[in-house]
Amino acid sequence: MVDILHRIGITSSPEDVYAALTTVEGLAGWWTEDTEGDASPGGIVRFRFLPGGFDMKVLETEPSERVLWEVVEGPEEWIGTQVAFELKQEDDYTIVLFRHEGWREPVEFMHHCSTKWAIYLMSLKKLVETGRGEPSPHDVQISNWH
Repeated sequence: MVDILHRIGITSSPEDVYAALTTVEGLAGWWTEDTEGDASPGGIVRFRFLPGGFDMKVLETEPSERVLWEVVEGPEEWIGTQVAFELKQEDDYTIVLFRHEGWREPVEFMHHCSTKWAIYLMSLKKLVETGRGEPSPHDVQISNWH
């Protein structure tokens, strides 16, 4: 198994970052505008993009500390993988340790997804720090996979 890992610092409180990860409005503000569902534990959140989408089951939420999802619908490579956001305060920053874990092998699509996760994490940073992110369809396009 292989994982996508990223670390980003956001000049905001863990509570504000957590809200952007655990509300449909927050998620639509940085990942994709076409977001709907139930972002509470046990709920399913549906994220849609130009080429398709993903359904995430919310496995865990620990206020201001952790969010964990499992991919239950989407591309074959994503099914059964987990997406985790660990939050911790360091000085003026909330550090987000991001993991998209459980990929069976490092296929080319994983390389693409790693770059896109970095783009979306920068959108999360921008949303929390300025009030306006760059969710899909306003994100940086890097290939025909979007």
